[in-house]
Amino acid sequence: MNKTVKIYSTPICPWCIRTKQFLKDNNITFEDIDVSNNQQAAEEMVQKSGQMGVSVLDIEGEIIVGFDKERIKSALGL
Repeated sequence: MNKTVKIYSTPICPWCIRTKQFLKDNNITFEDIDVSNNQQAAEEMVQKSGQMGVSVLDIEGEIIVGFDKERIKSALGL
């Protein structure tokens, strides 16, 4: 089953890059939302996570802050 995955990120964030690479390596389709140039998306990310920092993953409504590999695997059923 494909889950809806959004990642709130910035182009220069090393953890964002690692998170996106992990998703790609596991053939997970995701929507990449660049909050560095999208104020509305940044506000949405803060509302969901309570965090100003990236990366923030939204996997079917489960919010994961940072590259927490085990939580990401669990949320995706990997």
